[in-house]
Amino acid sequence: MGFRRLYTLLFAVLLTLAMATPADAGRRFTDNGDGTVTDHLLGVMWSKHDNNGDISWREAKQWVTYTFAYTLPVHYDNWRLPTLAELQSLVDKAKGYESDCGQWVYIVPLIRISCGWLWTSEKDRLSPSAKVFNFNNVYHYMDRMAHRRAYRALPVRDLEQGKVRTTQPSSKTP
Repeated sequence: MGFRRLYTLLFAVLLTLAMATPADAGRRFTDNGDGTVTDHLLGVMWSKHDNNGDISWREAKQWVTYTFAYTLPVHYDNWRLPTLAELQSLVDKAKGYESDCGQWVYIVPLIRISCGWLWTSEKDRLSPSAKVFNFNNVYHYMDRMAHRRAYRALPVRDLEQGKVRTTQPSSKTP
């Protein structure tokens, strides 16, 4: 009888702890209100939008690394192209929408992509090819890095490594 009571008490304590966590802990994604979405499961931050135009792999890597951060009201460091596994984690077969290029995509609704093919950071060491993930048919393949038609870049960053500094103009007047 004592063990049953102990298990009941333990269950009650665990249930109370689970309910006492912050509201966002139960949700995987949080819209940060600055053009980014935090993914609590992976510990990364995503851009809410892709680059919105045709882009080669090398152009995508440069845009994500050097340009994208300055399009946001708050500057976050360490933006990069996502891995294949990170992109695959965004698939949401229950919810899809029609992208700007007319393709139906199955991706979490908080992230809006303009076409379904996204470059990954993964490239072939022996050929000029990199992995692409297709959010329409939910599969990946290798393609030449020079191809750009309908390919997009979706920036991601690790939460633990990056610094944050505002890029808003100072309030000093000359």
